[in-house]
Parts: sequence; C-alpha cells; structure tokens
Amino acid sequence: MSLVEYRTEKGLAILELNDPPANTYTHQMFREFDEAILQARFDDEVHVLVVRGKGEKFFSAGANIKMLSEVTPQFKYYFCLHANETLNRLEQTPKLAIAALNGHTVGGGLEIAMACDIRLAKKDGGKIGLPEIGLGVLPGTGGTQRLPRLIGKARALELMVLGRNMPFEEAKELGLVNEIFPAESFWEGVLAYARQFVPPAKASKAVGRIKRSVQSGIEMSFQDALALERELQQELFESQDAKEGFQAYVEKRVASFRGH
Repeated sequence: MSLVEYRTEKGLAILELNDPPANTYTHQMFREFDEAILQARFDDEVHVLVVRGKGEKFFSAGANIKMLSEVTPQFKYYFCLHANETLNRLEQTPKLAIAALNGHTVGGGLEIAMACDIRLAKKDGGKIGLPEIGLGVLPGTGGTQRLPRLIGKARALELMVLGRNMPFEEAKELGLVNEIFPAESFWEGVLAYARQFVPPAKASKAVGRIKRSVQSGIEMSFQDALALERELQQELFESQDAKEGFQAYVEKRVASFRGH
C-alpha cells in the first residue's frame, strides 16, 4: 500500500497522506512524500500542489508516536532531520502548495501544513495546534520556526508551551488558516480555489516566482532580497506569459496564460 497517494488532474498534483484514520507519518511515509513533491516539482503540467489527508477525521496527527517510542534517540534525530529536509523542499518548490485541512491537524501534521503556502480548512472539521509539550519535547520539524513567522512570536510561544489545540475558526482569526469552506462542499471548494492559479487563469510561472521571492527573500537582508526580486522579475520579463499579459492589457482583453 502506498502511504502517499499521488495523482494529477487539470494542472493540480494531489498528494494524499494515506494511513487513516489519523494519517500519522513514519520514515517510509516521508520518503514517499518527498518523492511525490519532487515528481510534482518537475512535471511541467503541474502548476499547484494540494496536500490532504485520507478520510474525514484527520489531515494528520503528526509522527507515529509508537514508532518513535521504539527507536533510539539517534534515529529520532535523523528522522527529524529527514522530515525537515522534505518540508524545506516543499516550501522551496517554485509552485504554489496548498494544505487542505480536512480534519484534525496537530503536531507534525500542522508542521506539514505550515510548510505549504496556503491553508484551507473544513468548517467545524477539527482542531489545530502543536501539543508536543505534552510528550516532553518540542515541535521538531520546523514548528518552532514556522509558527512564529506566521502568527508572531508571542502568540506562537504561548500556544506551544501550553500545548493548546484550537478550532479552525480561531486559527483563521490568528492568520494560521487562510479560508474555511463548508463541510459539505469542502473538497469542491479546495479544487476551485486551487484552480485559480492554473493557466489560463493565472501565470503560474509568475506565481512560483512570487513564492520564491517571498520564501527566500524573507531570510535575507533587505538589499539582498531586492536583488533576488530583480533577478526573478527579469526571468519573468523574458517569459511568454509576460508577453501575453502585456499584450492583453494593451488590447483590453483577458489574458490567456500558458505557464511558461
């Protein structure tokens, strides 16, 4: 059985964590997840990645605690290292990544979601948080770094040391969740949202370069980030989509982009 189901449809790559009901991850699942990210990254027909969990109850409850309890501290360290590398790859992939939070999103599950660019949640679909403090550890796959960048240091620190899980609706107020869709039409809403960024509606190459400029630039000095922005803009000036965008504007028509 594949622990990460991968399929493509109409410009989207759908990566489904497949170990219901909780979709807890192991080293093998992260290996498959890594392979799926790479497959989507290098597929010219894929413009947006959508990550979801199998079933209705969980996006993911994070790492498989039984597995971790049975291995050495050294293995735990390398497991976290590999997971971090995979999530960094997802975050740096120059294509938009959307987390479809179809159920509870806690611990390492939230860390996966935070490595995505946008988080869409199901109304009354579950809780979200980083409760690792209850195990005597910290959120070790990027949680202590990504959460403060998303909602601010003070709120992030409080949530992590309390280990509190919150409803999706509260997470939206904090800026951790972007949108909430009705439960009965959640998946249809996610697909419609994701397809906004697929050609011909959007210049997906520009979307990817915006992502790269933000993700890489935020870690640089301001001047270095501006230099990166100029470099990426020059790439786009030379693209066919930019040519189409300018021409459509002059001709007062809707642009039809092709993603290159």
